[in-house]
Amino acid sequence: MQSSIANSLGVGSGIDTAALVRDLAAASRTPKAQRFDTLARTNQSKISALAQARSDLDSFADSLANLAAGGTLRSQPTISDANAIAVTSNPGALLGSYSGEIVISSLARAQTIYSGYVASAENPVGQGGMTLVVGANSYPVTVGASNDSLNGLSDAINATGSGVRASVINDAGNFRLVLKGESGAAKAFSLTADPGSGTGLAQFASDAMEVGQSASDAAFTVDGVAYVRPVNSFSDVVPGMTISLKKADPLVAVTIGAARPNDVLRQTIRDFVSVFNTLRRDLEDARIANNGNPALRGFERQLGAFIGQPMTSNANIRSLADVGISTNRDGTVSLNSAKLEAALRDFPDAVEAIFNPPRDNLRTEATDPGIAFALDALRDAAIASTGPLEQVRLALQRESENIAKNRQKMEARESAYQARLEKQYAGMDARIAALKGTQSYLEQQIKLWNSEN
Repeated sequence: MQSSIANSLGVGSGIDTAALVRDLAAASRTPKAQRFDTLARTNQSKISALAQARSDLDSFADSLANLAAGGTLRSQPTISDANAIAVTSNPGALLGSYSGEIVISSLARAQTIYSGYVASAENPVGQGGMTLVVGANSYPVTVGASNDSLNGLSDAINATGSGVRASVINDAGNFRLVLKGESGAAKAFSLTADPGSGTGLAQFASDAMEVGQSASDAAFTVDGVAYVRPVNSFSDVVPGMTISLKKADPLVAVTIGAARPNDVLRQTIRDFVSVFNTLRRDLEDARIANNGNPALRGFERQLGAFIGQPMTSNANIRSLADVGISTNRDGTVSLNSAKLEAALRDFPDAVEAIFNPPRDNLRTEATDPGIAFALDALRDAAIASTGPLEQVRLALQRESENIAKNRQKMEARESAYQARLEKQYAGMDARIAALKGTQSYLEQQIKLWNSEN
């Protein structure tokens, strides 16, 4: 109906009323549409500024967490012979200036035995029971009609949960049973056939099998103190270190030391200042774009307080301020390199603890959070459902939705207004056309009258 009315505009009057209606409708709609365009652009600029600040915070927290987890910010062990041992530092360990020697007399080994060859892994081996003994524990092994084969015996041993692992090895078409226990002398095992069992099972008793190697403990000394361990990797001998023994040589002492990550710590602290200032400026831009939003202003204060927040319980170095980072009047931070160097010289363990906080019964995430954990906690609180960054984001999202809804309502009103104009001018055209018809009739009558006279 509306389009048919619009198409008929100007037909009766001869005036381009269709263009007139379009101009009148545009004059009404354009300033309103421009206002909504401005509102949408402003809203989007607020959203973009907030998103940039949040992205900065995420990248900041994640990069610090990855650095801390990667181990480059903590002291690393050094060894004189990488073929003999491997050493890693444990999270939270402060190795300081540790130095020691380890002499390895023997490695921990797992007992291994193997049977003679049989023609097929599926041929019967004899039914009955066997007893597997590991240390002081006994485990029954049963071979019946359903599992009477070498594979069946292997599966039955593995099902005991004894720690002894059975496998069937195919050696050029011949098959043998191989048993391997766990390392350490206490994990030595034996396998015997129970009385009355099929005679075929006797060939798989441990005393009928060949010994690959016997179970033994690792024996070594650290700085002359003797130790015995059932495994070759342990973290309870040198505090803060996990040591893995690789080669025994009772005549050679392997030196273990520690290298402080001072160069990495220096660069990380410099990078922290740079990234912190970028975050601070982008957060300020977000606050300004959002008309000084009080929630963002509050988060700026929280971020500023981060520099003085205790990161460790150490009496000498507790916060970033203690390593030379200070807050400027505009909220950015600066690094006093001389103060940093003094801290690294006088309290190297305490500086390292800011990035690699120790963990024990007395030092926890509450007392010694460390910079990575503290920044992650600050980020999590800011983006939580009740946090300032999330609250502002939700408010901007609602604002964007309201702008879109109000624009739709405006467009509907303007469309209705244009329809009314078209209807009004169509009516005017019809009346003018009727008047023109009357005028034409009268003109014809007058001509007729004049001709008769």
